[in-house]
Amino acid sequence: MIEAAKIWNEPNNKSHWDLQLDPDWSQFAAMAIAAGKAIRSVHSRLARVLGGISPIDPHFLANMKAKGVLEHVDAVAVHGFPLDWNRWKIDQWPDKLAEIRQVVSLPVWVTEVGVSSFGADEVQDWGVRRTARLLAGRTPRIHWYSLYDLPSTWEATTRHKEAEGSSYYRHFHMGLLREDGSPKPALKTFGQYSDVMGLCQWFHFEDHRLNDAVQWMRRLGVRQVRTGLSWADSFRPNALDWFDRQMDALAEFDVTLTFCFTPEHRGIAPHHTSPPLDPHEFADFCARMVRRYCMTTGVAASALAQTATEMAPTCEP
Repeated sequence: MIEAAKIWNEPNNKSHWDLQLDPDWSQFAAMAIAAGKAIRSVHSRLARVLGGISPIDPHFLANMKAKGVLEHVDAVAVHGFPLDWNRWKIDQWPDKLAEIRQVVSLPVWVTEVGVSSFGADEVQDWGVRRTARLLAGRTPRIHWYSLYDLPSTWEATTRHKEAEGSSYYRHFHMGLLREDGSPKPALKTFGQYSDVMGLCQWFHFEDHRLNDAVQWMRRLGVRQVRTGLSWADSFRPNALDWFDRQMDALAEFDVTLTFCFTPEHRGIAPHHTSPPLDPHEFADFCARMVRRYCMTTGVAASALAQTATEMAPTCEP
């Protein structure tokens, strides 16, 4: 089931949104508003989540509030990696959520949180336990990033590469499973908390790991999954065939579906982080995907609560 549509990914991070082209996020705001309206026009109750912010910055959300974006979403999301990239301690998670709640009245979801095994497997194992204990009961959704390590032959979504030093290489060690599919110690530990934590797993175009990932998530008892459909990928040959396979494979889970990545030929600049030439083109993509994978007649009975403790409605794919 699709339980939420997520508008972009880490829009306040220069690796995911071109701040040179849009330094005050005015173009992002226009795009997000258009997407929120478009999603609501084709589905009356599907939860719309403003893309997980990283870093966790209440000033960014105050900016979005002033620009009217929060009027067109039903929740906001944050991403945090205090043991790898953020300049705060893991025990500050409750404080970070409180900072956001001082700015917004919407539910605050944690749609990416993780710990790499870059330094030691034991650090990640401890991080799973500590994260679950800090966040369970404080947010409606927790998505652990991620199930799989990023393959070493792929590129992390960043423009800095080796200039980041170890920060870049930590991207490749965030999974509970190694690149070859073998489990790390944290996998078994995660299984103890799968009733309170879901997973965030990005699937690349025609990703060979899709079916194995579904098998692992079943074994772990995972219910909530966050993934994405790329607007840029939608222009590839046979894109809808791949999208259909991906969404069919994930049909048994409660899916938060992220829409992001600008096609090179539809951006102000030829890059996936660029603002689009026309924000309504991205909005139209969101609406088409919601219409295709989330029928309006399949909404669950529960209504979206404007609190930080209740769940969002779902719909059948």
